[in-house]
Amino acid sequence: MSVQPISSPTETVFLSMFLCQRCPAGTRTTKHSMGFCSLSNIAMADRHGEDSPYFAGWKAYDLNPYHPICNPTGIIQMGLAENQVGTDLLEEWLDKHSDIPSWKGTRTSFKEVALYQDYHGLAEFRKALASFMAEVRGGRVRINPDNIVLTAGATAGNEIITFCIADPGEALLVPTPYYPGFDRDLRWRTGVDIVPVKCYSSNNFEVTLPALERAYQEEINNKKSMKAILITNPSNPLGLTISPQTLTTILDFAAEKSIHVISDEVYAGTVFSSQPFTSILEIIQTSNRYDPETVHVVYSLSKDLGLPGFRIGAIFSSNPKIITASRRMSSFSLISSQTQVLLKCLLSDGGFIKRYLNTVKERLRRRHEEFVKGLKEIGIECLEGDSGLFSWVNLRKLLASGDWDSEMKLWIVILEDIGLNISPGRSFHCEEPGWFRVCFGNMSDDDMNVALGRIRLFLASRKHEEDTNLLPRPEAPLGVGGTCAACLVDAEQQAESLTS
Repeated sequence: MSVQPISSPTETVFLSMFLCQRCPAGTRTTKHSMGFCSLSNIAMADRHGEDSPYFAGWKAYDLNPYHPICNPTGIIQMGLAENQVGTDLLEEWLDKHSDIPSWKGTRTSFKEVALYQDYHGLAEFRKALASFMAEVRGGRVRINPDNIVLTAGATAGNEIITFCIADPGEALLVPTPYYPGFDRDLRWRTGVDIVPVKCYSSNNFEVTLPALERAYQEEINNKKSMKAILITNPSNPLGLTISPQTLTTILDFAAEKSIHVISDEVYAGTVFSSQPFTSILEIIQTSNRYDPETVHVVYSLSKDLGLPGFRIGAIFSSNPKIITASRRMSSFSLISSQTQVLLKCLLSDGGFIKRYLNTVKERLRRRHEEFVKGLKEIGIECLEGDSGLFSWVNLRKLLASGDWDSEMKLWIVILEDIGLNISPGRSFHCEEPGWFRVCFGNMSDDDMNVALGRIRLFLASRKHEEDTNLLPRPEAPLGVGGTCAACLVDAEQQAESLTS
């Protein structure tokens, strides 16, 4: 495969993430001819999924992060689904309970926490986590702490449940668009394949029975063994909950095909609409139509509590064999005892938890409303979301043509010239070019307004130059690195690369 000349800083970052530095430019390799340089197939395989613009955008941001005072022309991070709208509430709680990490006045001594603990996790923490998971789901589900396996985040949880259900060469059905990290989490080390269930904007990307049947039958015809369907509810990147009717359709389909259902529910506590969130557990616990041992939930505190750095994840399953195998595998992704002690106290404060969840939902609702309104005022439409930390934004009218190359070129312009890191739909395996995930939960209101202002300026400049065949180049100081983009790359060369 030939590689086109690198024409922009973003493309340099993008390519450098997966091109071997010792191979000729534009080539990849699994092993060098020199034996001492040989690595394993897993280490060199292309299945990690991190050669995606989703991750390249993060790297570009890291090289030039926006700061309102120190770097006002830097890149604003809108490609990271972090929940920072309730951070002040957590800090307030920690200030009031500053004695917890000191061990003084508590029943837990330093020695008890410092020495080896049960690999299954502290019993009191699992109990507190089970209670919190039930609270997030409106108290309409039963969560037995003994059916919880602790993992270092949902990333580990999804990989472990995949290891338990499927062998290398077998496959999981995953509706599109889906979280780019699944290419790493579900495929890379497990050797399991992902079969996309293709969904479209004509029905708001809803999962339908015909779509499930088509994906399933196509792979069966290819002699592929299907083991499970994995859904995200609420959806990342759509910011939409899955309706009870669609969940029932998925469960009926899985039961007919004798496959498992995995529901990634890490955004369960971010639902800000008036309609309550329906967990798949609610359906199987109120019906005798489904085998509960074939339905599993992956959860974490990264999104709902805004604690991704704490690495708290969980697998919930009613299948004893899954629980046993998952606990054994969780030895590779343990959570520190001190973290469990702290969060046990936090989650056990029922009054605070209720106030936190209600406040965060209201803040997310308001942030989402303001963000969508700001985009509509400048002529940009979004999928009507009800949850999550992001919007699924339709930028198809800004594409030079309706293909994936145009989407990539637009993404580079948005990243370099406007100074916004948003994530293109191709990285989410979307079937239609022009959709982008844009995060709003990881920034302040002021930063969001700066981002909207940059988009407004870009569109105004584009309209002014629409009689040319070039994508617009905003005036300084919107470029990367604190200077206009033309100072980074020769203007004529850049324009040529964007229109070739």
